Amino acid sequence: MRRAAPRASSALVACAALAAVLFSSDAWAAGSDASARSFLWIAVIIVAAKLGALVERVRQPVVLGEIVVGVLLGGLALAGFGFVDEIRSDAVVRFLGELGAVVLLFQIGLESNVRSMRRVGPRALSVAAIGVAAPFVLGTYLVGPVLLPGMSFATYLFLGAALTATSVGITGRVFRDAGMLQRPEAQIVLGAAVIDDVLGLVILAVVSSIASKGAVDAAGLGITVLQALGFLAGALALGQAGAPWLNRGFAAINRGAGMKFTVAIALCLAFAYVAHLIGLAPIVGAFAAGLILDEVHFRNFDAPHIRDELIAAVGEADARTRDRVMRVVERHRVRHLEDLVEPVGHFLVPIFFVLAGMQVNLEVLDDPSTVALAAALTAVAIAGKLVSGLAAGSVNRWIVGWGMVPRGEVGLIFAFVGKDLGVLDDQLFSTIVMMVIGTTLITPPLLALLLRRVPKEARALDAARA
Repeated sequence: MRRAAPRASSALVACAALAAVLFSSDAWAAGSDASARSFLWIAVIIVAAKLGALVERVRQPVVLGEIVVGVLLGGLALAGFGFVDEIRSDAVVRFLGELGAVVLLFQIGLESNVRSMRRVGPRALSVAAIGVAAPFVLGTYLVGPVLLPGMSFATYLFLGAALTATSVGITGRVFRDAGMLQRPEAQIVLGAAVIDDVLGLVILAVVSSIASKGAVDAAGLGITVLQALGFLAGALALGQAGAPWLNRGFAAINRGAGMKFTVAIALCLAFAYVAHLIGLAPIVGAFAAGLILDEVHFRNFDAPHIRDELIAAVGEADARTRDRVMRVVERHRVRHLEDLVEPVGHFLVPIFFVLAGMQVNLEVLDDPSTVALAAALTAVAIAGKLVSGLAAGSVNRWIVGWGMVPRGEVGLIFAFVGKDLGVLDDQLFSTIVMMVIGTTLITPPLLALLLRRVPKEARALDAARA
């Protein structure tokens, strides 16, 4: 650990020296072509994102480090570094950031499935419903009108919507590190977070439609809700029926991992486009695409190909031997969809988070009203999720409530959509990002403290179940 700090410092010094060379006048003149500079901006962002991984040394999620690095990088504009504004306005970088959000929601969908939502039971559903409704109502009808009088109702809606989502990745990491993923509290929180994402995306679709149309009416609201739910239901139904057929067709051409990846990513982008066509956010379509895809749909890809090669290698084999070979192949196969998409996420998703941090205007922090708004928003964000623990039943409700608190990546996506629609200005966008950072920072240590208070007997039982 002592050696790690000097190495990290050396990496920072090396990056600073490289930046000084790249941004010197001669090097800048040599790379004056805008399209060529986009390559440089992408390199700067992904390296900066990896420097943000230093927060893991203090047991904080990487997403927090990426946001903070983005905030610091954006703050360089105040020191006279003009390249920061060019990064923020670069069309290629912005597109990659948007694509990163699509890939992120696709990954979240892949990690979720309809069967999991059915298994979590009514308690998780109740926790999710309260955990979405309470902060949404508080943000829309309390924080917005009281602290921001005179704003449009669409702005209040986006404030409320940004408070609804729960970051299952942050909470799951804490439970896993504590060895308590098998506890009922953990199962409720993780299940509720899945439902939470679906409800949050429906809300995002509704408020985005309201913001783009510029009007709110009961009929239009009902149509928008039905449209969002209809899209998700239709995507699930058509996808579950059509995905196996589609995959069999492409597997007949090539059964390798490359074709498997192509089919998955193509469905993600196609669903994102269809969602956009009917007035929903593209990320809703990406989430639906991930939700419908299952490893069972790709049974015609890797495993049969490997099995045939193994059987050919061992010669003639009876049915029992072939079944045993197939079971071994299935047990040791590692090229799951999540594994195939993960490298793309490693590249694109950090760009989204760093860009989100760069959008924070540090000048607004000079205004006490902005700091007060961020504090109020964070307090409401925490309270709205803590109350959801009341529906958890006969378990530790504090653990469930605090497990629902961190907002993470989905809250940032809500803020970005609102900013792109022109509903959120720099001040409101910055306060939402500060709320995300605040809830992400405060949850891991408090949740870890609550889990440490679980009796040792219960911990031993959880370890035995795992």
